[in-house]
Amino acid sequence: MNLENIKKEYENLVKEIQDEKSLYDLRVKFLGKKGVLTEIMKGAKDLLPEERPVFGKAINEIKEFINNHLEETKQKLIDSAINAKLASEEIDVTLPAKKENLGGINPLNKVIEEIEELFISMGYSVAEGPEVETDKFNFEMLNLPKNHPARDMQDSFYITNELLMRTQTSPVQAREMLKAEGRGPIKIICPGKVYRRDNDDATHSHQFTQIEGLVVDKNITFSDLKGTLEYLIKSLFGENKKIRLRPSFFPFTEPSVEVDISWGNEDDEENIKWLEILGAGMVHPNVLKMAGFNPEEYSGFAFGMGPERIAMLKYGISDIRSFYTNDIRFLEQFSSDRND
Repeated sequence: MNLENIKKEYENLVKEIQDEKSLYDLRVKFLGKKGVLTEIMKGAKDLLPEERPVFGKAINEIKEFINNHLEETKQKLIDSAINAKLASEEIDVTLPAKKENLGGINPLNKVIEEIEELFISMGYSVAEGPEVETDKFNFEMLNLPKNHPARDMQDSFYITNELLMRTQTSPVQAREMLKAEGRGPIKIICPGKVYRRDNDDATHSHQFTQIEGLVVDKNITFSDLKGTLEYLIKSLFGENKKIRLRPSFFPFTEPSVEVDISWGNEDDEENIKWLEILGAGMVHPNVLKMAGFNPEEYSGFAFGMGPERIAMLKYGISDIRSFYTNDIRFLEQFSSDRND
């Protein structure tokens, strides 16, 4: 077979190539160790010396032609495969979008964020503390010494004799007062999880959240507390809401009050319906002293609320466990409240 015929054979065969494997086989057929051109070159030894350079040049030219053409063909096959893949994966942007099932912000988290934003706008800072707390900060610094009967009001999860899961976020207040080293002002709210031994049902949970607030400064009065609570309630539930303060007892405040919010018949003073919402009071002088403040110079108020109760009232939720089960059907009801 002469070189011209070899070239024609290659050109005919390469036209039928559809993939890279077939192209590789064609390369082996013509350029491999046992390929057509390699076998022809073995016959160079039978040529006259003056014929060998001409023969060698012709062989090299056809080898270069086939090699270059194979590379071009390979690139065309690659480009064709890429274009076919892109065409098969093309997105038609005119098609209707698939509906995504979105939940919503958990209403408990929404209420917590709303309260935080409200108090931040009033100049408060958000303070946090450990959930595993010492007896000292959870009780003693809050005017609840060991064996104090009021401790029975909080059935606690003790880890050791001195460590427990905090029963309130008040320890954060004690820690912040100690940090201040007897100098005000202090304006903080303390949101976080708390734990008490309780039977879980529609209105109780062994783990729940609290938001407590503390203000300590010179000339803080009970009227400052009442004005703050009134502003809080109206911001959360509406301008028509009223509050009622009833005397109560908390070891870390004196005087102490339970705060009720009007829940119907606001326009009828004699028949207003009341609902207990939170507890509050003026910081007890003993608490100020233990934190390094002079109660003759400084005074303060504190309050505590349960965001779960507020969220249940605000959104008409009947079971506290709904906040913790992460049921998408429950969260979907609040999808319009998402912060996108």
